[in-house]
Amino acid sequence: MKPTHNSFCHYKFPSGSPWSRGSPRPSVSASSPLRASQVVKPGAGPPERVDPAAGRGFRRTDGTRAGAPSLAMDPECALLLPGLCAVLADPGQPVADDTCLEKLLDWFQTVTETGSSLRLLQDNPCLVELLSHVLGTQDAPAGLLSFALRLAGIFGAQESGFQYLQGELLSGLFGDAGPLGQAAWTVPSVRSGWVQGLRSLAQHPSALHFLADHGVLDTVFSLQRDPSLFVASAASQLLAHVLALSMQGAAGSPPAPQDGAWPTCARRIVGHVEESLCSTAAPQVTQALNVLTSTLGRCHGHWTKALWAQLSPLVARLLEREPVPAAHSLVDLLLSVARSPVFSSADSGPWDMAARTLSRLGPLQAGPLALGLLKLQHCPQTLRTQAFGVLLQPLACVLKASAQAPEAAGLLDGAPGSSVPVDSLLSSKSACVGLLCQTLALLEELQPLPQRPSPWPQEALLGAAVTMLRLCGGGAAPASSLGGRLCRTLAGCVRVQRAALDFLGTLSQGAGPQESVTQVFAALLECLESPDSSPTVLKKAFQATLRWLPGPPQPPSCCALSPHTLLFLQELLPVLQKRLCSPCWEVRDSALEFLTQLSRCWAEQADFRRALLASEVPRLARQLLQDPESYVRASAVTAVGQLSGWGLQPASTSPQHPGAQQGLLGELLHILTTDSEGFPRRAVTQVLTEWLRAGHADVAQDTEQFVATVLQVVSRDLDWEVRAQGLELARVFLVQTLGQPGAGCPYAVGLPVASSPSALPAALHALGRVRLLDFALCALLDCDRPVAQKACDLLLSLRAELARRGGLQEAGGSPDPAAVEAALRGWRTGEQGQPLGELAPAAMLAVLDAMDLEGFRGRLAESSDRVERSPQSLLQDMLAAAGVRENQADCY
Repeated sequence: MKPTHNSFCHYKFPSGSPWSRGSPRPSVSASSPLRASQVVKPGAGPPERVDPAAGRGFRRTDGTRAGAPSLAMDPECALLLPGLCAVLADPGQPVADDTCLEKLLDWFQTVTETGSSLRLLQDNPCLVELLSHVLGTQDAPAGLLSFALRLAGIFGAQESGFQYLQGELLSGLFGDAGPLGQAAWTVPSVRSGWVQGLRSLAQHPSALHFLADHGVLDTVFSLQRDPSLFVASAASQLLAHVLALSMQGAAGSPPAPQDGAWPTCARRIVGHVEESLCSTAAPQVTQALNVLTSTLGRCHGHWTKALWAQLSPLVARLLEREPVPAAHSLVDLLLSVARSPVFSSADSGPWDMAARTLSRLGPLQAGPLALGLLKLQHCPQTLRTQAFGVLLQPLACVLKASAQAPEAAGLLDGAPGSSVPVDSLLSSKSACVGLLCQTLALLEELQPLPQRPSPWPQEALLGAAVTMLRLCGGGAAPASSLGGRLCRTLAGCVRVQRAALDFLGTLSQGAGPQESVTQVFAALLECLESPDSSPTVLKKAFQATLRWLPGPPQPPSCCALSPHTLLFLQELLPVLQKRLCSPCWEVRDSALEFLTQLSRCWAEQADFRRALLASEVPRLARQLLQDPESYVRASAVTAVGQLSGWGLQPASTSPQHPGAQQGLLGELLHILTTDSEGFPRRAVTQVLTEWLRAGHADVAQDTEQFVATVLQVVSRDLDWEVRAQGLELARVFLVQTLGQPGAGCPYAVGLPVASSPSALPAALHALGRVRLLDFALCALLDCDRPVAQKACDLLLSLRAELARRGGLQEAGGSPDPAAVEAALRGWRTGEQGQPLGELAPAAMLAVLDAMDLEGFRGRLAESSDRVERSPQSLLQDMLAAAGVRENQADCY
């Protein structure tokens, strides 16, 4: 069957496992678990289960995961740790790479989360010695210093560990006398490590006292202005965390922070935020708003109401500046406050400030705020109306500029606030395109939500989307010089076309009057016909067309297509025909995908069938089976296979092509056998599986021959997805042969009723004739894990179904021991040239019962790198890289 294609493995497996690359296949010996004594003899009991992994480098376990990462400091790691600390502290040794240090920190984090950091430090004094050494070294490498800062934070996260390290060690690492004055402080990774260490450390009251007493907060304040965005962001997050930690346990609604009742750290942070909000520098305002956003977004205690009451006047004063500083951060803050349950009531919420912000910000900045407010159920109605008007204003400007005044009036009915002037919209092409794309995306997100405004201006929005498509395509009539300028700005703009088509597809959920639907169909046809439409625009137009076509009638033959729909289809098919002949492969591919989805919906409708068969579309689709581009061939296989399933595929137009004389099935098998690309072969296996499931006429002529041929070809395929899909086909045939299985089978609906026990031997003979067991057992040892897992599941379901039907008694008695032993020997030794052959039903049952498939499935579920990613392996790697140990470093 399939050879072991080691060069195509996609997973790393432990050495010696049944899936390892190039692992030796042991021969059967007297000590092998597969002995003749395990074969069922006449009158004997059930055979002993044989672990498929036995003899291939696996040890039988008691249910624990062998080699799984340890969650505590095991003795092996404890023995290696002093040597590793010595290596890290040795200036003559190169500092370990960042990846190893990150993994080491992750491991220590896990150890301290599941145990005591104090016990860890007491049992491993080398860790404290390493931190002391780094502290005492003035020119410590930046990577090692950052590692030590983060490690100290992990150990100090528990109060017992903090007390153990408190004193010169923690103050030296994080206080004024620490790395702040060293040359390494200029390296961003050291500053980031310092902040991350403090973030881990700040988990208990003792840490808060440490921050207040050692001048740490002043350094954090300065790091908010750090040139590294990562450091500055981490500093703001740290301040929000410390503020929330300081106020933990605050009962009721405490007084304002300036009254002195708040903890020291909280008062200092609030004072710093106040000072920053009053600053004229936009970066400082942004930092203060970010701290507030993080705090109010994650903390819902009553103290946040007092915090907002004190700081909201300062935030409101930002709206008096020109321009409004940090507009995006201000929007994030207002939405964070509005979403907090503490401010859900109308009198305490930020509603007045939000209304002022909507009127002060430009449309590009106000759009996200408007959408966020409209998503809130408890937002006041007047504010909702204002927010919706902000979203609609850019579209109203477009309609007014293009002689569509009635629709524009409909868009702005009841929307307060000044509209966006067209001059502002046309200030630059990039500003115009950005605003329109954002508006369309925000409205597309709002449309399906239950919170969307009512009434929803469906007709006006349809007119706006169609108008933008025509402006981009050059087909709109401008109403003024400004309208002409807008036409020139949007002409050929792919970004706006894509956004408008996405929005138009979303609006299909609301439909509209027939005049609007006709208008939409005309605009979509213009996009599909235009020679200037890019491949991405054509793909979007095909997708929008599918959404606007009505769904198939139920039942399919109950009614004919409406005259409008039929007329549109008759105009659409020539366009599709043209796109199937496009010189651009992306266009041909999109057209085939559209044909597949269209036929899936309408293949049973008589009017559609007549229109499709009267066109050249089916013939052109079949010609694309020989397309030079593999993606197109794959899409053609899917489209043609589906058309054939519905009787909509004409005869081959290329009789000279190999396989054409045998019909479409022959062509597909030829592709499966000879195509050099994986995508078409995957598509063929999927189509053939669907044909088998649906009882396609070409398959029903000789189902067993069909299945045997496909399995034989698939077993030799180098693509693991093809082999996995072959197992799916085998499962479908298994279900159809044995009848309806027990509960839980995904193919249970619509399959034949379970066959009687007397038919079991005949069904097993059919499985043997197609060599299904050969195929599944070969796939069980596949070098790609998904294939092996699918094969294991298939064999388990087969064995369970056979056991449910009576097993050996119904299969015809006891098996031939020699046949079973030979079958197992051939499978275990992996002799691909010696398949199992057609086994007797009883022998087939004995082979399945002699295998520990449950244990095999458990091992397949384990991570392939479970040994290599263990802490012990990590420590060994780092020591080996330093030349301390002789073992070779693992490859990650």
